[in-house]
This record gives sequence, structure tokens and C-alpha cells, in this order.
Amino acid sequence: MSPIEAVTAPQDSLRPAAERRRLVERGSAWLFAALSVFPLVLTIVMVLALAVRARPITEGATIWALLTGKTWLPLEGQFGYFPFIAGTLWVTVLAMLIAVPPALFTAIYLAEYARTTVRESTKPLVDVLAAIPSVVYGVWGVIAIVPLVANRLTPWLRSRLGLVPFFATDNPTGFSVLAGSLVLALMVVPVIIAISYEVMVTVPHGLREAALALGTTRWQAVKHAVLPKAMPGIAAAVVLAFSRAFGETMAVLMVVGNVPRAPSSILDPAYPLPALIANNYGEMMSIPLYDSALMGAALILLVVVLIFNILSVFALRSAVRRAAA
Repeated sequence: MSPIEAVTAPQDSLRPAAERRRLVERGSAWLFAALSVFPLVLTIVMVLALAVRARPITEGATIWALLTGKTWLPLEGQFGYFPFIAGTLWVTVLAMLIAVPPALFTAIYLAEYARTTVRESTKPLVDVLAAIPSVVYGVWGVIAIVPLVANRLTPWLRSRLGLVPFFATDNPTGFSVLAGSLVLALMVVPVIIAISYEVMVTVPHGLREAALALGTTRWQAVKHAVLPKAMPGIAAAVVLAFSRAFGETMAVLMVVGNVPRAPSSILDPAYPLPALIANNYGEMMSIPLYDSALMGAALILLVVVLIFNILSVFALRSAVRRAAA
């Protein structure tokens, strides 16, 4: 064997292994790309499938008429979504008003004030609250929140704010917008705390030191240095919590009353979109257009949740860019 052949022989023997390695890397890249695209494709397929199933109901009425219709009488062919959309918004918005302030202050305390031992013992508890199944929250709402609303909050609010439209009601049962909002608020508080805490922790520590060096108090440093930097991430946490509250089914279904009428007070019963779908799908499917109406409700719910999730993603990206700047 010549000297040249002796040098090239080992290299020739390594070529098959190198080719295999390149094929594996190329296949892995294609696999990861497919897995990355799959959620987007699945979402598009879900939207299209729901749109196709909901199409029959739009042939007899315009989308605007369906969204603003206030009558839900399937046996008479009347499918108005407005009471359910209004009920969903009432419960979700009130839940966020109740949940955001304490959750935000808790996140600030854990990130800026709490000792390490307190932080390490509190964070797992917050994670546990986020992991509790929604049906457990619903049962707790039925046995604790509904009696509280019926026996305590409703008489107290009616005696002091009975003439105010938001607090006027003839509903003595306790199954109401307020009961659903209290249960939802407890469910979304851990989400807001966890994300807000992580965002505030990523704010560079030098900003705090610079603010304190100027003679500010710790709260002033948090208010003027930390919160402005973390605000996009906090907004994303609120939007994500709103999305979860908007689509929550079981817990709300058990405590909100399920009356297909648009509420005019936080003490009135309501009927959110998720509860409508969960209560009625699979029943009375022999009624014309009933299946299509429920698919339309699911499509509305999916589109709204997608919009809020997309907004939260953009807010989180903005928070990351601002924290890195």
C-alpha cells in the first residue's frame, strides 16, 4: 500500500458514519420542524372544523343577528348567543377585578420583600393551587361560596347598595355571577402570581440598586424601576389568566346558576358559553340546527381565547426584550 493510500484509507472508512450522522441530523431537524408546526396546523383544523359544523345556523340568520340575539329557544329554532356571551363576560371581568390586585401585590412581595425561607415555602403552595382540578374548585364553590353569597353577601349588598343596578337582584339562591367570579378568581390567582413573579425576578438587580442609591425607598424603587420594566410581562400574565377564566367550564357551571338570560347585576344568575356547551352537547341533537348552534358557541369561545393568547405572547416577548435591554 502506498503512503497516500495509507493516509486516505481511514478517512474513507469514516465516510459512511459521517453520512449517517448527517442523515440523522437532517431527519431530526425535519421532525422538530414538524412538531413545531403541528400546534398551528391543529388550531387551524379545529377552527375550520367548527366553522363547517356551525355553517348551517348561519344560513338562516346573519352572524350579527346570532351574536346579538337574546332568545335561546332551540325547539322554536331561535338561537341567540347574547345571553351566554354577556354571562361569560360578566363572570370573567368580575373575576379579574377581584383576582388581579391581590395577585399582583403577592407577586411583588415574593419577588422584592419576602425572605428566602418565606419565598421557598410559598411558591410550592402557589403551584399546588394552580394544579387543583377545576371540579374541586366547583365543589368548594357549591358548599362554601354559594351559601356565603346567599346568606351573607346578598343581604348585605341589598341593604346598602340595593338601588345600584349592579347590586339589585331578586335572586336568593346564591348561584350567581358573584359566586362564579369568586371561584374563578381563586383559580386564576396562582397563574398571575407565578408569571408576574418570574417576570419581576428577571429585571436586572442593578436597576434596584441604582434607584436605592438615589435615596428612594424600597417601594419607590419597585414602583419606578421594577414595575415599568416588568409591566408587559405582568400584562401577559393577566391576559393569560383572562383566557383561562373565559374558557373555564366545570367550576363555573356548578355555581353560576345556568339561566339563559343576560345578567344585569352581579347577584343575578348567568349562563357562560362553556357551560352551555358542556350542559347540552349530546342531548336533544334531534332538534334541527341545535348541533350547529353549539358548534357556533364553541367557535366563538375558541376564537376569543386564541385572540387573548396571541396578545399575551406578544406582551411576553416585549417584556423579555425590555428586560434584556
